[in-house]
Amino acid sequence: MKKLILGAFIVATTFAQAQVKFGVRANALFNTSSSSWSDISSTAKGAFTSPKDVSGFNVGLSAKVKLPVISLFVMPEVYYTNFKSKSTFVPEGSSSAIELEAKSNRLDIPVMVGYDIIGPLSAFVGPVFSTNLSKGKTFDGFKEEGAKDFSVGYQFGANVNISKLVINARYEGSFSKDQRKFINNFTEVNYDNRPSFFIVGLGYNF
Repeated sequence: MKKLILGAFIVATTFAQAQVKFGVRANALFNTSSSSWSDISSTAKGAFTSPKDVSGFNVGLSAKVKLPVISLFVMPEVYYTNFKSKSTFVPEGSSSAIELEAKSNRLDIPVMVGYDIIGPLSAFVGPVFSTNLSKGKTFDGFKEEGAKDFSVGYQFGANVNISKLVINARYEGSFSKDQRKFINNFTEVNYDNRPSFFIVGLGYNF
């Protein structure tokens, strides 16, 4: 019991000494095929040269809890995320491909652990817990089925702080798939509604 009380006291003291900053964030999402540097850098280049190719966006709140341990911080966030995912298939007996595009809404909760590298630059990594806010929609006569209520991904990235302005870039991948189906009277199309993203945006700390 004494050890438990001592442990709770140490945790409480640590967070009491921690410095906390709150902020708002807005990001653009771009589809990317993998976490390899070549794919991320190619997508990042396209994000700045062809911003019309954006796949979605998210807006939310962020807290940066600077720990007493030198340069370490915890960064819990919450986002409303809206994005579109595509699936291309060729119907039986046809030579023409059909592209279906589904729009989705999620509540995302990233919990990042980070390190202040030097000056305004920091890096972070951690899991993302996501809850679907939309499912069972219809697209071009196809009914969407099989949506999961919950899925888990991960992110890693970096922030640059300029006074109270925050420039943010990160990659998001998935630990678990959100496998769904497009179904009409004749065809069933499978697709994964948890794509990988390159995310870039701005924030403001209060």
